Amino acid sequence: MPMTTREMLARLIKCEAGGEGDTGMRAVSSVITNRTNVPYGEFARISQGGNMRAIMEQSGQFTCLMETVAGQYNSQNIYNMDPEEIHYAIADWAIANNTLGAVGDALFYFNPFKPQCPDYFPANQMGLFYNRIHQHCFYGPTEKYAST
Repeated sequence: MPMTTREMLARLIKCEAGGEGDTGMRAVSSVITNRTNVPYGEFARISQGGNMRAIMEQSGQFTCLMETVAGQYNSQNIYNMDPEEIHYAIADWAIANNTLGAVGDALFYFNPFKPQCPDYFPANQMGLFYNRIHQHCFYGPTEKYAST
């Protein structure tokens, strides 16, 4: 049976930030909401006016939506997640267009697995460092993103 957008988002939140507490999970879901609502660039074309599911399903964006990574089975994927009430509550919060002020208009995030966040992410410099929340670094769009 296909997942609803709510189910997919709850699973994605648990997979991407389940160990980051309430604030970390809200921060990650805020990036998805920001991508859904940004009025220009690549994500505006992908969301086609607010389709959150299209944002989540965009190829290559979320490791947790990949069943294989570098040719190897990815056991940490949304299909292996069993979301709890907190994940659904945060999914509902994000679907209602709420975002966490601590991430601003961030469109990108990642875990660098080290204490410092690089100034730019991705490597093509479409995002400029904005804030770190727990293990994740968050990046707001640059002018380079605007031209995508």
